Amino acid sequence: MEFMSPSTWQEALAAKAEHPDAVPIMGGTDVMVELNFDKRRPPALLDLTRVAELGEWGPDGAHLRLGAGVPYTTIIERLGGHAPALAQASRTVASPQIRNRGTVGGNLGGASPAGDSHPPLLATGAIVEVASVRGVRHVPAREFYLGLRRTALQDDELIAAVLLPEPAGPQHFSKIGTRNAMVIAVASFSLALDAAGRRVGTGIGSAAPTPIRAVEAEEFLAAEFDWENGTVPGEATVRRFGELVASAARPIDDVRGSADYRKHALSVMARRTLAWSVTDYRKESKRCA
Repeated sequence: MEFMSPSTWQEALAAKAEHPDAVPIMGGTDVMVELNFDKRRPPALLDLTRVAELGEWGPDGAHLRLGAGVPYTTIIERLGGHAPALAQASRTVASPQIRNRGTVGGNLGGASPAGDSHPPLLATGAIVEVASVRGVRHVPAREFYLGLRRTALQDDELIAAVLLPEPAGPQHFSKIGTRNAMVIAVASFSLALDAAGRRVGTGIGSAAPTPIRAVEAEEFLAAEFDWENGTVPGEATVRRFGELVASAARPIDDVRGSADYRKHALSVMARRTLAWSVTDYRKESKRCA
């Protein structure tokens, strides 16, 4: 196995262009597990840990630009106000040691449907910045996942950053697993309310071949929600929102849970995140009144 360790972003892009089958590695929290269990044996590894730009974050116009190498710990400690749902999801990732090493860029590259960062990226309308020696592309997260562990990345491209919109309302994330820590999601859900645009965003994890949205649920809640006052939705509205989220899922039975259980869990998580979001929305409305 060939091992490459560029020190600059341009060197990394050049190496990826020359070795399109090279597997990028940053935190190694997924790649090393696959190597250790002999589930993957790529011809080359492209170590990106020395590329300083990938660990940077900061404002970028109307977005927060999060470098693909920024670890979950930084997101939790520094970016909760800029990306609330993503910070909540980051807290649920494995152990402190893994959160110190793991990155959103790595989560995107692996594209596991159970990845914790995917639902918040979908719900908030994040944009994935990818690059190659040919140039830079911006791919909406909602168009990034093409199939089971397949993404919109071309063979010579690397993930450079994620562009996160400034929150325009409450954001929440919920996850259910077989225990409270060090667990892969049985199912996960994220909800984002956009007060200015009067839009709703959702993201579902571990309940389909790819991370997905519940589009019908988004449209239903956007039409039913009291955007002026944040009045608590009626029981029928809350229940219907949960049903629509569950109906969007395409889960399977596996060792972590049954398809029926995943749908039930998604319905519960949708109702809970809606309740949390309404509470936040009402508090913000009172502050602005």
